[in-house]
Amino acid sequence: MFEQTFKNIDDILHKDAGCGSELDYVEQTSWILFLKYLDDLEKDRATAAELTGKTYTPIVDEEYRWGVWAMPLRQGQGSKKELDHHKALTGDDLTDFVNNKLFPYLKKFKLSAESADTIEYKIGEIFSELKNRIQSGYNLREVINRIDELRFRTHAEKHEMSHLYEDKIKNMGNAGRNGGEYYTPRPLITTIVKVVDPKIGDKIYDGAAGSAGFLCEAFAYLNKPGLSSKDWETLQKRTFYGKEKKSLAYIIGIMNMILHGVEAPNIIHTNTLAENLADIQEKDRYDVVLANPPFGGKERAEVQQNFPIKTGETASLFLQHFIKILKAGGKAGVVIKNTFLSNTDNATVAIRKTLLENCNLHTVLDLPGGTFTGAGVKTVVLFFEKGKATQKVWFYQLNPGRNLGKTNPLNESDLAEFVELQKTFADSENSWSIDVQPLHAMAQPTYDLSVKNPNKKEEVTLRQPQAILEEMKALDEESAEILNSILELI
Repeated sequence: MFEQTFKNIDDILHKDAGCGSELDYVEQTSWILFLKYLDDLEKDRATAAELTGKTYTPIVDEEYRWGVWAMPLRQGQGSKKELDHHKALTGDDLTDFVNNKLFPYLKKFKLSAESADTIEYKIGEIFSELKNRIQSGYNLREVINRIDELRFRTHAEKHEMSHLYEDKIKNMGNAGRNGGEYYTPRPLITTIVKVVDPKIGDKIYDGAAGSAGFLCEAFAYLNKPGLSSKDWETLQKRTFYGKEKKSLAYIIGIMNMILHGVEAPNIIHTNTLAENLADIQEKDRYDVVLANPPFGGKERAEVQQNFPIKTGETASLFLQHFIKILKAGGKAGVVIKNTFLSNTDNATVAIRKTLLENCNLHTVLDLPGGTFTGAGVKTVVLFFEKGKATQKVWFYQLNPGRNLGKTNPLNESDLAEFVELQKTFADSENSWSIDVQPLHAMAQPTYDLSVKNPNKKEEVTLRQPQAILEEMKALDEESAEILNSILELI
């Protein structure tokens, strides 16, 4: 039912002049979905308060509640309630209310909230960053009616909704506009979280949060049956932290975490790289970093001034940030372009040296092309612990045995061997280790960590003599044509 509802909503938005792409569909669905979620949350809180004999004070004033402006109900036949069409706003009345009353009211929550880790503050942030792009009030009415069909009351409903929302984020990536920016393949995230193995009590951080896939998966990993109420509160309030620069990704990240079960996500809308590394104190540090910083981004000179190693390459700046912001003994799993391992420019060499000297880079996972749909780059995952220098690096070259792509994505079984072998850093056809000491001992060390599997023989394809002769003949004919054209000009 949920899946069909989402398809119907996309069909409605496709007709609207204000929504031109999959990104707009997700953005507009998100804010309406959030208000429906908020209404269900308020009902659950009111019920819980009633059971304990307490009085519940709603977050949202009556005029702005879902059941008043979006879905006012009247008694239908029998015990069934139905939409009261006389009270329900539609057309210009609806868009006027949403744009000029509802959004301004919800924006104010950011100023009146007690602290940034409350759902009230998140309401204010979300509606400060968004605007209603649905131009037709009739289309907006249809979308509201569809979203009202969705329920967030049971664990199963929330679980299904979170998976469907994840699919929508994946479709945004497939629609282009830098797919990897919004969506890291879930099987890869799950594997990275397994290998890093965070614990309850760890502060987990993603400074390039995007749609918050890493934080959602880390929450799922730690949210095991039988948690104490103290551990649950720790997971909700003092475990997951993120920063995101782009408005749309920030909104989607918050929504994604809420739908996965984190009520007031600690995600801040800011440019992580605008923070000067020299200003990071012990209190600002984290136990775990999980991240996939943007591919191929470039930063301005003033941003580069925040880093000891100056470079315009966004991912290299993020890597410096992650190393600095980890606590001693902290663990990280970071996705980065594979060229980071071999580039010979001064900045990249200096960052590799810093990483090897200040952290134990114990594992490098080499991913095949096509892992990131639409990104068109090859990537590796760096697993490291801060506080002691690297002695050995264990490499694993993933070979799924097929070409990866949109219709043939990465799955968890592809990564099962990696997870198993990584526990003991075992050698295999796809894995090997290198000693780092010889890299330091070179006359002009570049700390080259290129992925070169010593267990694979290079296959040399011998061409047939006839094919070579035919190519030579074609080149001779081409040369003769060029020579004739030159002679004609003389």
